Amino acid sequence: MPRAVNSVATRAKRKRVLKQAKGFFGRRKNVWTVAKNAVEKAMAYAYRDRKQKKRNFRALWIMRINAGARLHGMSYSQFMGKIKANNIELNRKVLADLAMNHSEAFAAIVNKVK
Repeated sequence: MPRAVNSVATRAKRKRVLKQAKGFFGRRKNVWTVAKNAVEKAMAYAYRDRKQKKRNFRALWIMRINAGARLHGMSYSQFMGKIKANNIELNRKVLADLAMNHSEAFAAIVNKVK
């Protein structure tokens, strides 16, 4: 009995991977074995960096809050400690936006917690 091969599915899989590799440089975009490895690596990086993006934004928000708090004579840790003690339910994203774009509102928050 002859060996059965599903060339339709194989071709579809290769087309899908080569389509994902569109825009890559050199042989990474049109040679199957190279493109497959490049796409697998790209997917791994994409999965990892979706997690890292959250960490990076939190770090950015902390830097912005720290800069805003230091303009009013407080450190970040002192400011956040007093925010929690006064039961102000604003997250870091909102506080960072206030510190960057609405300095008078951020100053009012700092004066309330002092």
